[in-house]
Amino acid sequence: MNELLPELDVVPPPRQRRLTVLLRLLLLIPQFIVLAVLGVAVFFVAIIGWFAALVTGHLPMWAYYFLSSYLAYATRVRASESLMIDTYPPFSFDAPEYPVQIELRPAELNRLAVLARIILVIPAAIVYSVLTAGWQVCAFFIWLIVLVAGRMPEPMFEATAAIARYLMRVEAYWLMLTTAYPKRLFGDGTGQAAPGTNATKPFLMTTAGRVVLVVIIVIGVASAIGGGVGGRSDNNDYSTNAQPINP
Repeated sequence: MNELLPELDVVPPPRQRRLTVLLRLLLLIPQFIVLAVLGVAVFFVAIIGWFAALVTGHLPMWAYYFLSSYLAYATRVRASESLMIDTYPPFSFDAPEYPVQIELRPAELNRLAVLARIILVIPAAIVYSVLTAGWQVCAFFIWLIVLVAGRMPEPMFEATAAIARYLMRVEAYWLMLTTAYPKRLFGDGTGQAAPGTNATKPFLMTTAGRVVLVVIIVIGVASAIGGGVGGRSDNNDYSTNAQPINP
């Protein structure tokens, strides 16, 4: 079976308004609140959808529509948060004119894969965590560069878009919106779109963009290792300094 990966299409702005860059996180607070509320509903819909997919091999249409709309909405907010775009995300599931679009390619689900989804997703979730940690460490410096320059340098934009695309693919797989396992973090290689589809143009990365992405990954790994070592060190210090309780 030819599994088609979900696609992310982002139109980068030529310039960004420095004031909106400066206040980006404050401006997005209402969006974060909406996402948090929707996230509660997504949790229950995903559970119902999991049982339905386990029995029928596909999500109910209402569940597919809600989960895919949520993913599109969350991806638009993430793109704004990561400074890929300057246009404020609309409070709407349907935003066909917005410069960030996702394309999902639904297919009949494998019941065994649905049953084992929580195990199968672990490797992708580890990569997800590393990418998220790396970008969060770099976020201040990226914000400062965009604030000063009024735009995100192209290699940095490519790396950020690649991360956003991979995170979206992991979430789509986890929510059973696709059968395709998350991959192609570093772009689509040859750039050939799937035949017979209306796919968005292939996502290609320059060498400079891949270098920036590798740097972010290395920082993410170092952050994860450093956090683990720090946590163990704190636990050891506590154990060493703790006094036994005598009856």
